[in-house]
Amino acid sequence: MNRDTQRAKAEAFRAMHDRSRILVLPNAWDAMSARVIEEAGARAIATTSAGVAFSVGYPDGEAIPRDEMIAAIARIARVVTIPVSADIESGFAHDAREVAETVRRVIDAGAVGINLEDQVHDGTHSLYDLEVAVQRVRAAREAADSAGVPLVINARTDVYLLGIGEPDSRFEHAIRRANAYRKAGADCLFLPAVSRRADIERIVPTLNGPLNLLAFPGIPTIAELERLGVARLSVGTRLTLGAMSGLQKTVGELLRAGTYDSTPEGATTYADANRLMASHRI
Repeated sequence: MNRDTQRAKAEAFRAMHDRSRILVLPNAWDAMSARVIEEAGARAIATTSAGVAFSVGYPDGEAIPRDEMIAAIARIARVVTIPVSADIESGFAHDAREVAETVRRVIDAGAVGINLEDQVHDGTHSLYDLEVAVQRVRAAREAADSAGVPLVINARTDVYLLGIGEPDSRFEHAIRRANAYRKAGADCLFLPAVSRRADIERIVPTLNGPLNLLAFPGIPTIAELERLGVARLSVGTRLTLGAMSGLQKTVGELLRAGTYDSTPEGATTYADANRLMASHRI
């Protein structure tokens, strides 16, 4: 992908965060799932770190080597025409310099957005100190600016997801972090595990940027989220797990009963799949 095309995609992707209409981002884990998502009419695609890791034989949580994650992002970006935002977890890096290197490589892979977490992936279920986390967001922004691509940075804080601190303290803590990331150059602010209407109503006007939520059990409908002012909704691993569940059911029936009845009516045919994967070629 040439830089002019990539810049145009990044600018189009940023415009989707203007809160005039909620941006629903289905999460792909490989080229096939990305093509299915694009064909269904999605305006943009995000990758799922867990789904990508599962697809090449690793658990989630930066266990997958960075090279393999970036290679997967490149395959997804190659087969679709819509913008791709890459879930790079915490940047596969412990310092800002390495975060910048990851961002440069993700841009080279064709992505026009990233998710960047503030969680430390060392098994401690902790967050980077705020000052360090801010430096990491700033490094990502500077790397993108140097590459000449207006990368959309979705800065994620895992205060709610990890249950950091006492419940009553999480709102202030998460808002403080998210707004600091916005000041450091983030375009969108991601608070996974927020799902209650009352919390969303409190968070939206307090953030200094667009809010991204994660589809979670009990979260309001997409239409309700849009009315509440949520800018963006990610699906996370739900599509990956749905595909795994369907496979488990079909294979289980095949091996136990020797039948194929669980294949759903209207299932994708070989010809459909072949056409889908061939149609992106120029």
